[in-house]
Amino acid sequence: MDEVSVDHREHHPGLSVLLTVEEAAELLRLGRTTTFELVMRGDIQSVKIGRRRLVIRDGLDRYVAELLASQFVD
Repeated sequence: MDEVSVDHREHHPGLSVLLTVEEAAELLRLGRTTTFELVMRGDIQSVKIGRRRLVIRDGLDRYVAELLASQFVD
């Protein structure tokens, strides 16, 4: 299993490490449903805490980086 760094204070001071799907959707400028589908497919990294599904902030950066990389492969 890949090691995941959880100390984001140096990269994002004052920002939450975990986001709601709605907050992630807003940052990505996508709809809530589309973002939730990406999360459930595993395209965007998330965790489940109780009944809540929360997006890992760095997972958004990874998702965007993968999108960019895939556009240069074709």
